[in-house]
Amino acid sequence: MSATLTTSPGAPSAAENGKRNGRLVDLVLRARELSIAAALVVLVLGTTIANPRFLSEQGIKDIFLNASILALLAVGQTLVVVTRNIDLSVGSVVGLVAFVVGDFVSGTDRGLLPALAVGIGIGALCGLVNGLLISFLRVPALVVTLGMLYVIQGIDYYIAHGDQINAANVPESILDLGNGSLLGVPYLPLITIVIMLAVGYYLRSYSSGREFYAIGSNPEAARLAGVPMRRRIFTAYLVSGVLAGLAGVLWLARFGTVVADNANGWELQVVSAVVVGGVAITGGVGTVYGAALGALLITTIGSALVVLKINSFWQDAITGLLLLLAISVDRVLALRVTQALKKRSRRHG
Repeated sequence: MSATLTTSPGAPSAAENGKRNGRLVDLVLRARELSIAAALVVLVLGTTIANPRFLSEQGIKDIFLNASILALLAVGQTLVVVTRNIDLSVGSVVGLVAFVVGDFVSGTDRGLLPALAVGIGIGALCGLVNGLLISFLRVPALVVTLGMLYVIQGIDYYIAHGDQINAANVPESILDLGNGSLLGVPYLPLITIVIMLAVGYYLRSYSSGREFYAIGSNPEAARLAGVPMRRRIFTAYLVSGVLAGLAGVLWLARFGTVVADNANGWELQVVSAVVVGGVAITGGVGTVYGAALGALLITTIGSALVVLKINSFWQDAITGLLLLLAISVDRVLALRVTQALKKRSRRHG
């Protein structure tokens, strides 16, 4: 006589529980992104009431142009942060690329494609060094990228020798990228949106993309599951470097006039945009869409302070406060989600 094991019709399978848990986490992330969007709306409405010119056509255009470069860097930083790492060198890469590319094209007929090739190549090289040291030699990310920040700044100052790149010497084809538009929409936001959508789709729709989150959520479990951790972390830094290189070219195209310390201190703004946008600093949680929203929020705060004639010092203070608040909220949400998942597991176990 053989025994037959039966499962209660009302008892969900492990796969069903996993799907429910995933939906709960997705719901929390969407709520976080919606709260950022709501904060943006309140900020814009409040500033517009105080100064109606804030929502002028040029004002809106300037906000999106200024947010584009920060959001692009935030997309690359998101890939790094979800793997429980950080890249503090992106601001210095932007400054180096903007000056070197500006010097490369100044007074010549070199167009946009050579400029992009040089800028992305420099960014890729910086990302390559970061990725090799962190993923294969296992040097702590904070040490490597902070050291890279100072090395790149030193190289930048050495190359610049106190000089600056003037917009009058930059070819029109490059300046048109920073100031031109397609059907009334500036090129820079369009470029950022396309890259954000492509990276976001990859992370969500491909198993290799989801492995970045697996590494950040539980590195040991990811290793035991056969996730190529070194390769994924290396890729994250390489992509971050490439996007920083592209951002440097866009910086040159946007402003034309470049000095050695451009984008100095932007590493704080990039990390803040990512964390404020719902990407957990402890890894494994967050989206590039939330990071881009965080970048837009931080940029809008800066623009609002200018319109309201408030000292720009307060932008750094507010950015720091938002960073602390976001980390605190992440911690509270993580604890509550963990408790909810445990209760659900006990209920359906």
